[in-house]
Amino acid sequence: TQDVFVIGATNRPDLLDPALLRPGRFDKLVFVGANEDRASQLHVLSAITRKFKLEPSVNLVNVLDCCPPQLTGADLYSLCSDAMTAALKRRIHDLEEGLEPGNSALMLTMEDLLQAAARLQPSVSEQELLRYKCIQRKFAC
Repeated sequence: TQDVFVIGATNRPDLLDPALLRPGRFDKLVFVGANEDRASQLHVLSAITRKFKLEPSVNLVNVLDCCPPQLTGADLYSLCSDAMTAALKRRIHDLEEGLEPGNSALMLTMEDLLQAAARLQPSVSEQELLRYKCIQRKFAC
């Protein structure tokens, strides 16, 4: 026989039907929390930007210093998406003005990232983080 593994994900484990948590169903719970320390956030931000062309002046630690403390991976992705949008708008403007050759690579600047960081709003509040930690303790084995 083949082993079958069923994996589910939720951001509201407190709403799970207890029948799903009985032995033989979803036996294991894995809590994946927000990246609460800057080292973890830097690791995630580095992973998101690994394929981006960054100007040499870009310092991701300094970018994080301008961000709110409780950022999720989705928040960091949003930061990068907003910065890339700003870079694209800048590039289009420069091309239209003839300031840049059309074959040059799009590069994210420190300014792009800092402007995106200034507009960034965390998707999870401090209160929600505390609630998730309580849920984690409730379901901890």
